[in-house]
Amino acid sequence: MSDGHAHEHQGHHGHAHNHDQHHNHDHHGHSHTHARTTARLRHRLPHLLKPHSHETADKLDSALESSARGMRALWVSLAVLGVTALAQAVVVVASGSVALLGDTVHNTADALTAVPLGIAFVLGRRAATRRFTYGYGRAEDLAGIVIVLTIAASAAFAAWTAVDRLLDPRPVQQIPAVAVAALVGFAGNEWVARYRIRVGRAIGSAALVADGLHARTDGFTSLAVLLSAGGAALGWQLADPIVGLAITAAITLVLRDAAREVFRRVMDAVDPALVDRAERALREVAGVREVGELRLRWIGHRLRAEVAVVVDGEVTVRQAHAIAVDAEHALLHAVPRLTAALVHADPAPVPGEADPHLALAHHATA
Repeated sequence: MSDGHAHEHQGHHGHAHNHDQHHNHDHHGHSHTHARTTARLRHRLPHLLKPHSHETADKLDSALESSARGMRALWVSLAVLGVTALAQAVVVVASGSVALLGDTVHNTADALTAVPLGIAFVLGRRAATRRFTYGYGRAEDLAGIVIVLTIAASAAFAAWTAVDRLLDPRPVQQIPAVAVAALVGFAGNEWVARYRIRVGRAIGSAALVADGLHARTDGFTSLAVLLSAGGAALGWQLADPIVGLAITAAITLVLRDAAREVFRRVMDAVDPALVDRAERALREVAGVREVGELRLRWIGHRLRAEVAVVVDGEVTVRQAHAIAVDAEHALLHAVPRLTAALVHADPAPVPGEADPHLALAHHATA
């Protein structure tokens, strides 16, 4: 017989359903101690007041709802930034301002990042296959890389145009129109930034949050164009290219932040606070003596967990299974956006007993 039990549950909470229908463990055919029964009653009581389900269909509905919210955020922000960039482009043609040109290019690039993210959200809705057994959520991380490259390209273009104008100064025309275009750019970008960041954090999308931070920086660079207009109004021709270079520096800063966020997500980094939260929840589960290896990873904007828990070595397989289910249940409630957990139950070590995992030791990597 195996030394433990692994259990994975593709469940979801947040939809009204009879909880006991899906989490009644009496079919395991064993008796519970008074302490275990009391612990379960404490755990179930809140769900009687706020029923939910961990069914696969419900989890899928939540995943689709998250992707739909992301798609709405993308298309709404695309429309707002598209109108903003178009209005600025008209003024660029009339004024010849390279500072405003850099801002317009950056706004256009920001709007176009909705395309790879939109594709990623659509792919993320596809069900897992025998080849892509974890589904297509990683497409969102690839979209994040595309966004970072887009930001880098816009920074390079803004720098090139600013340096060119610095070497060959020319007067800026239609200065009042440039100032108005700068204010329009700030308003449009700040609204989009708030919207994207709020939705991105709500659904756990690092790529969408990075895109929101990108838009926020665009807003501040739009305000910098006002300095260019002010300098031009005072007859200082170098004000326009110097502000253009300042905008390039601002784009580079947001590039650094966005690249760091996307890099961490691609490398399966998670907030250590989530790991602490998961461990605390597991240690409160009746029957869990200790928490062993615990791993969390993002797949798109959803989390998966793998954990080994130590249980009494004398319990039956059914009892170990019940403890694993309770541990998984606790994780699903404790960790936001967790969609699945694989729980393995290890028997508590006995003095003189060989390590039950010894047969696997030679497979371990150095």
